[in-house]
Amino acid sequence: MTTSPQATSRRAKPTSASAPPHLAIVLFSLAMGGFAIGTTEFASMSLLPFFAADLGVDEPTAGHAISAYALGVVLGAPLIAVLGARFARRTQLLVLMAVFALGNALTALAPGFGSMIAARFLAGLPHGAYFGIAALVAASLVPQHRRSQAIGQVMLGLTSATIIGVPLANLIGQAVGWRASFSLVSVLALLTMLLCALFAPHDQAGRSDPLRELGALRSGRVWITLAIGAIGFGGMFAVYTYLATTLIEVTKVSPAVIPFFLAVFGIGATLGNLFVPRFADRALMPTAGCILLLAAVALLVFPLVAGNVWLLAIDIFAIGASVSLGAILQTRLMDVAGDAQALAAALNHSAFNTANALGPFLGGLAIREGFGWTSTGPVGAALALLGFLIWIVAWRDSRSAPIEIASRSATASLANAPPLAPDHCRSDPARNPVG
Repeated sequence: MTTSPQATSRRAKPTSASAPPHLAIVLFSLAMGGFAIGTTEFASMSLLPFFAADLGVDEPTAGHAISAYALGVVLGAPLIAVLGARFARRTQLLVLMAVFALGNALTALAPGFGSMIAARFLAGLPHGAYFGIAALVAASLVPQHRRSQAIGQVMLGLTSATIIGVPLANLIGQAVGWRASFSLVSVLALLTMLLCALFAPHDQAGRSDPLRELGALRSGRVWITLAIGAIGFGGMFAVYTYLATTLIEVTKVSPAVIPFFLAVFGIGATLGNLFVPRFADRALMPTAGCILLLAAVALLVFPLVAGNVWLLAIDIFAIGASVSLGAILQTRLMDVAGDAQALAAALNHSAFNTANALGPFLGGLAIREGFGWTSTGPVGAALALLGFLIWIVAWRDSRSAPIEIASRSATASLANAPPLAPDHCRSDPARNPVG
C-alpha cells in the first residue's frame, strides 16, 4: 500500500473555482481546536484552588470538576462518533466546537459547584470526538507515508497549550479571576469554529452508520491498541499530576519556578509531536515500542534526579516527549479499525483520559502509603512497561498478520467514503507538504 485508505476515495468535485487553502492553513485551523482543548484540560488543574475558594468547597471536592470533564471525554468520544457517523466531518467539527464553547461559557457563568460540574461534563463531551475527526481529516489530506506527521501537527495544538495556553490562563485567573480563564477558552473555541468554517475541506455527508461504527468494538486489534494508550500513558500522568508538589517538597524550589518546569514538559511534548511521527511514518509499531521504553527509563530515573534542578529538567523534557505516543496510536487505530474509522479515532482519546485517571490514582496511592512524592516515578515506569508488554502482543500480531492484509476490506469500504481533499492535494505529495 502506497496511498492512505482515505486517498482511495472517489474524486471530489470542486465546490468553487478558487484554489483550496494550503495544507498548513487547514492543519493550523484543526490545531487551534486542540489548543483550546489543551488549555482548558490542563489549566483546570492549576485553577482548582481559585474556583474551590470562590464556590465554597474544599480542594479534594473541587477535583470532582476535573473528573467530570474526564468522564465527559470518556463517554462522549464513542457516543458522538457513533451518532455522527452519517454527518459530514466538517459539520461535525463545527458542531463539536460549538458545544465545547458553550460548556466553557457555562463554566465561567456557573453560580454554584453543582452547575459547574454539569458544565465541565458538557465541555468534556466533544473533546475526544473532535480530536478523532480532526485526525481523520488531517490524514485524508496527505499520502499514507505522512499520516502520522499530519496527525502529530494537529496534536501540536494540544501540546503547545501546555507552553502558552495554560500559563496564560493561570495568569488571567490570578489577575482577573478563574471565570475569565474559562471565558478565554470559549473565545478560542469560537475562533476555531471560524477557522474551520473558512478552511476545513468540504466533504459530503458520511456513508457510514452507527452499527458499522460499532463494528470497531469487535476488533481485538482495536482493543489492544487502546490498552497500550490507557495503560502506557498512565505513567506520564502519574508524575505530571504531582510534579508541582514534588518540586516544592523534594527539589526545594520556589513556587515561582514551577511554571518553568511545566513549560519544559510542554516543550518536550511539542517537539516530540513534531519529530517522532516522522519515524513512525517509516516504522509505526517499532517507534511506539521505543517511546514506551524511553518513557519507562525516564520515569524510573525521576526519583534519582529529583534533587537536582537541571537533571530534573532534562528528565521532565524526556517524559513530555513521550506524549508523541498519542499520534502514533491514532495512526495505528486507523490501520486496524476497518469501517469504524471515526469511532476508533475518538476512542483513542477515551483511552488517553483513562490513563489520566489511572496514573494519578496509582501515584496517589503510593504517596499515601508513605513511599514519598518521588514514588510516582517507579509507579509510572511500571505502567509504561506494562504498556510495552501489551505492545509486544500487538507487534507480534501485526507481524503474523500484516495490516495490509487485515485492512483490505477497510480500504475497499473507504473507497466509497466521501472525499475530503481536492484532487491535486491528494495525488501530489510534493504540493502537499507536512513538514
